Amino acid sequence: MNQIDSTVGDLAGNAESVLHWTRHAAAQGAHLVAFPEMALTGYPVEDLALRPSFVEASRAALRALAARLADEGFGEIPVVVGYLDRSEKAQPRYGQPAGAPQNAAAVLHGGRVVLTFAKHHLPNYGVFDEFRYFVPGGTMPVVRVRGVDVALAICEDLWQDGGRVPAARSAGAGLLLSVNASPYEQDKDDTRLELVRKRAQEAGCTTAYLAMTGGQDELVFDGDSIVVDRDGEVLARAPQFAEGSVILDLDLPAAAADAPTGPVDDGLTIDRVVLSEEPPPVHGQQPPAYERELTGGYAQRLDDEEEVYSALVVGLRAYVTKNGFRSVVIGLSGGIDSALVAAIACDALGAEHVYGVSMPSRYSSDHSRRDAAELARRTGLNFRTVPIEPMFSAFMGSLSLTGLAEENLQSRLRGTTLMAVSNQEGHLVLAPGNKSELAVGYSTLYGDSVGAYGPIKDVYKSAVFRLAKWRNRAAEERGGTPPIPENSIAKPPSAELRPGQVDTDSLPDYDVLDRILARYVDRDQGKDAIVAAGHDEELVARVLRLVDAAEYKRRQYPPGTKISAKGFGKDRRLPITNRWRETTTR
Repeated sequence: MNQIDSTVGDLAGNAESVLHWTRHAAAQGAHLVAFPEMALTGYPVEDLALRPSFVEASRAALRALAARLADEGFGEIPVVVGYLDRSEKAQPRYGQPAGAPQNAAAVLHGGRVVLTFAKHHLPNYGVFDEFRYFVPGGTMPVVRVRGVDVALAICEDLWQDGGRVPAARSAGAGLLLSVNASPYEQDKDDTRLELVRKRAQEAGCTTAYLAMTGGQDELVFDGDSIVVDRDGEVLARAPQFAEGSVILDLDLPAAAADAPTGPVDDGLTIDRVVLSEEPPPVHGQQPPAYERELTGGYAQRLDDEEEVYSALVVGLRAYVTKNGFRSVVIGLSGGIDSALVAAIACDALGAEHVYGVSMPSRYSSDHSRRDAAELARRTGLNFRTVPIEPMFSAFMGSLSLTGLAEENLQSRLRGTTLMAVSNQEGHLVLAPGNKSELAVGYSTLYGDSVGAYGPIKDVYKSAVFRLAKWRNRAAEERGGTPPIPENSIAKPPSAELRPGQVDTDSLPDYDVLDRILARYVDRDQGKDAIVAAGHDEELVARVLRLVDAAEYKRRQYPPGTKISAKGFGKDRRLPITNRWRETTTR
């Protein structure tokens, strides 16, 4: 089971990854090799699925991969790999995606594509839009390898009741192998484990859940591949956020001589291919060790803060590197948000590839300037100071701004400065806004919202503090220097756009605010339900008005790593022009 990171559209690069890990599997004596959902094309391909040229390129790449595997001497090893296909049978009709594309997987053997199948259950919730892109498959694929019948499925086929799971039992499978992408969310690892246990018991056979790792745009994939026996007992669990290969020896029942054929559950029809009947020889020695092997056992689980922090690091690294950048630039205010973003960036890319710019104005405190410099010293990132006072004075002399317009001008001058540095030096600009600020519109368009990526876009402010404390504590436990200055964590948050300003001048305490936001944004609860949960009615009404009024700002914010069940962006889609208000209903 190869828990790998694919890049969308990089057919050649992804094929090389399949070849690399198949070589490794062959060296370990593997009899069956598997790769994640749409590993050949990357996932999700979104509207590329509707482009016939890309579908045909995927199909051609699959055939070429099968031939290369055989040319390199691996033709006798069945390789399961996900790719993008199209249905040859689906008739064009209104409401069906053009060209009938399919989220598919194939078994490669002997230089040929010997079996193909498409995802049966198509998810259409959260970030998933698969009814828009794909038509479902209608077979129960079973491949016989070394005398064992292996039933095959793709991701949602396990998450939904019915379909291929009970069909695997009906088909008499000895192993159910599901290839998955399965984006990361907080607490999903526990849900995933219980799901696999339940499905193994329903299928009546050992079940292997192979997952992708890495990142694609806003999504992060945490790996966490799982194998359980027919009773739901865990046989192996791979690490989170680690690319590598899980090598397992499984004791599986031989296929029945009169194995079922024809129609089974949910209208599926068994599509069985026999590749080899002879059982594998029994060997008494362990396979040789190999670099990055995630072999067997139960990998130690990450605690909550480390898990989220790891997701943020992986998400940022994937976005930067897969889009061809080598370095990032961040505006360092001395505050907690930019400090956490800088720490994440240093961990993701190396401090030598991170550039911090302090841009003090007349309202910037001395301690904030010192905190920004101290962060740079602790992390080793590249640091410079560019005062915005001369620019600010020039604008003020021309426009005579006051109040909010004067405050926002400072933020926009900082945004312009960062973009100028980016254009001149080729760094990707990171936006440091958190989910709490984005929710209530506490950000300046074309100012602190400037950037190509928002690493903590889906992290509430109260969680920002927890992650910063965890990162410092982790550094101390490992004998390193805590990257974030204690003063950045301890001082009251402030935009420092006017004398003595703190966030609580405009917003409630973040612990209270975030609890309200979690109910309104993440759980779609209305005002009455939030008040019934114990929150002040007037405060709830004010917060909900702020959230509703800020939709136009959120639409213009850059993408960022998704860690929650409902992040701003693909998860939460509300109209900008919208007169419905929770606060006016009873």
